[in-house]
Amino acid sequence: MIIVISGLHGTGKSTIGKLLAESLKLDYYAAGQAFRELAQEKNMSLEEFSLYVENHPEIDKELDNRVIEFGRKDNIIIDSQLGGYLLKSIADMKILLTCPLKTRIMRIVERDQSNFKAKLDETLLREKSELDRYKELYNIDLNNESVKKELYDIIIDTESLSIQEILKKILSELKKKN
Repeated sequence: MIIVISGLHGTGKSTIGKLLAESLKLDYYAAGQAFRELAQEKNMSLEEFSLYVENHPEIDKELDNRVIEFGRKDNIIIDSQLGGYLLKSIADMKILLTCPLKTRIMRIVERDQSNFKAKLDETLLREKSELDRYKELYNIDLNNESVKKELYDIIIDTESLSIQEILKKILSELKKKN
């Protein structure tokens, strides 16, 4: 079974992905974590690295190729913004998590023990950079709602749901699908 969890920063992809992997006894891969590790290796902040990647498309391609490679394995949860697009014909289930910006930033602030304004600025810069890069590299528009509705098996707004409620929804959908 190959399950993809996509969504913008702070929607809960990693939290849900890890819990789902644990619950289903599947492996877990996070493209965002790989991105953060590369930024750290280059001694750059996420903002700096996002701007750097704009001029080095080979980094996105390398990370996206890793997603595709992991997608060829079985029994894995893949946490990736582009996972639904990259693995649309491979994944058994494609999940999109959504959430309003303010709530996403509050979650990121709590996770990173940071300040709201700094995380807001960083997230807006990163998301703009990603939106532009994905459109340029793959002709993917992450804002196209009709494509999202067509592509994803389930779309969950995580704003007012607990982690357990989100997990329960996903497990229920998986049960229906199987």
